[in-house]
Amino acid sequence: MTDAADRTMTISRVIRAPVATVWGAWWNESTLPLWWGPDGFTCRTARIDLRAGGEWVFDMIGPDGTVYPNHHRYGPIRPMERIDYTLHWGENGPKHADASASFEPVPEGTRITLTMIFNTAGEREQAKAFGAEALGLQTLGKLAARVAPPDGQ
Repeated sequence: MTDAADRTMTISRVIRAPVATVWGAWWNESTLPLWWGPDGFTCRTARIDLRAGGEWVFDMIGPDGTVYPNHHRYGPIRPMERIDYTLHWGENGPKHADASASFEPVPEGTRITLTMIFNTAGEREQAKAFGAEALGLQTLGKLAARVAPPDGQ
């Protein structure tokens, strides 16, 4: 196994809303599926149980109708601070990555940092090659649009 730094991808965005608002949109079974995924993608949830030890089984559906099965298994949760979870390729499928979302208050609102530690450095490079960083930033953009007014409003 390679060093974790060689397997890690991190993206971050500041959202112009307080931590409680951003957390509330993320850690809510009704709202999470409404914004999750890159631009043009929607989510179809099979089941969702947002708690330590819980899971979210869902399909991300691309703009062209392609279905991408996903399964998040939740680990430790520190309310308003951090969510740890494991990403699987479909329900009970192989592990894709260990992930976390951290929520940090900053003067402008909330800094969200997403971290994914892939199984291998090669898997990380594959994810980078298909644009995972940009797609993750689009996902955070959808969250921002849900909780924060556009600039100038």
